[in-house]
Amino acid sequence: MICLELAPVFWSILFILLLLLYKWNYSKPKKNLPPSPKKLPLIGNLHQLGPYPHRSLQSLSRHHGPLMLLHLGSVPVLVVSTADAAREIMKTQDLIFSNRPKLRIPDKLLYSCKDVSFAPYGEYWRDVRSICVLQLLSNKRVQSFRHVRETETSLMIQKIKLQESSSVVNLSDVFSTLTNDIVCKAAFGRKYNNTNSNSDGQQQCFKVLLAEFVELLGRFSVGDYIPWLGWIDGINGLSRRVEKVAKEFDQFLEGVISEKKLDKDHKGSDFVDILIEIQKESEDTSHPIENDVIKALILDMFAAGTDTTSSALVWTMTELLRHPNTLKNLQNEVKEVTAAGKEEITEDDLDKMHYLKAVIKESLRLHSPLPLLVPRESTEDTKVMGYEIAARTQVIINAWAISRDPLLWEDPQEFKPERFLKTSIDFKGVHFELIPFGAGRRGCPGLMFAVAVIELALAKLVHKFNIGLPKGETEKDLDISEVNGITVHKKHPLLVVINPR
Repeated sequence: MICLELAPVFWSILFILLLLLYKWNYSKPKKNLPPSPKKLPLIGNLHQLGPYPHRSLQSLSRHHGPLMLLHLGSVPVLVVSTADAAREIMKTQDLIFSNRPKLRIPDKLLYSCKDVSFAPYGEYWRDVRSICVLQLLSNKRVQSFRHVRETETSLMIQKIKLQESSSVVNLSDVFSTLTNDIVCKAAFGRKYNNTNSNSDGQQQCFKVLLAEFVELLGRFSVGDYIPWLGWIDGINGLSRRVEKVAKEFDQFLEGVISEKKLDKDHKGSDFVDILIEIQKESEDTSHPIENDVIKALILDMFAAGTDTTSSALVWTMTELLRHPNTLKNLQNEVKEVTAAGKEEITEDDLDKMHYLKAVIKESLRLHSPLPLLVPRESTEDTKVMGYEIAARTQVIINAWAISRDPLLWEDPQEFKPERFLKTSIDFKGVHFELIPFGAGRRGCPGLMFAVAVIELALAKLVHKFNIGLPKGETEKDLDISEVNGITVHKKHPLLVVINPR
């Protein structure tokens, strides 16, 4: 208890301190921050993300505007929901917003983010990005793998033909196998059905391991946003799963690299061969390339080249089955291009298939493989559309919401490929109404490789087969519910009946 003699002094000092605090708070210029929904103590707005964050964020943006500031735990997050706002981030101020936030799971799976997608912006990122753009995914290099794409899509057709007529085919599995085989051939020069034996002596299916890797990349780690709760990942088993997948992939990739280095007579041109050559050339430089860099870049290729590509194929075929007239129009176009009796479609034929390209664009508009693009982070204080944005603010661009914006698209919820026959809008990062592959410095460098696979696989499938739903099912019965992750998949496998044309 304060003695009576000191009480007046104490209260006087307290009054002065409160007055100074009041004046300090109200004398500071108020920052013009983007609108924010109300937040809870400690967790901020985390509870408002829901099971499908791209949908929840779209709903919140309708109330709070195209730029919205959330607080996910202790992290400020700017949510971008219109094309104009996305253009400001990815073009006008692309340099300021080219960094990546440090996230625990990608950091562990991708060798401290030595890949291209998650690496922080800087000299290292520019070097590996240059390797990818100039050496691995240039137009010339993509064309060099044309034979791989044409061969593997033809094998896909042959496998389907071997099944009994009118039997049910799991197209989700067919597309997953196709993209896995194509990227394996491009990355390793051969297909892998199994990885190295694990600690139990059992063979782990490469495709299953890759699926788990991609699923984990999209998992939410609470410690990224509420650091003092990071121990939860250890309790719920997430940390153990990440460790296990990281270890198994590391053993497998180390084996592939060692095998290629030991084979002195081997002169291949797959991704690993190219990266090993670049590694040799870097040995006498100040920045030699380590094996971890090669492994991280290869994992990037698989994550981007298999999961998102197969998902795009599944969603495109799903929409075609829901819209039989559109499927018929596509079959007619393919038939017209191959009218001369051509048995096999090649990539030369694809440039003549304008409706095919429109179908794929419309599918990517409605079903962006990465509805929330890989998060960015601001490197300095700046202003966006009049709002003040602090350095180290995380940025989420809702590509899914932008591509369904009724101010940009007529009947945005409807599948209408014809809209792309009347416009020059494309998905290559120039038109911000449609950015499924991102844009700017951090846009996806593998775009052309992925699109080449999607176009060829779809064209060959509708050329060779009549495709319908299993007996008793109608277009209205076709389920289009989602499973959320870094890539949004169709919740249930796409089961169809296929008959030769």
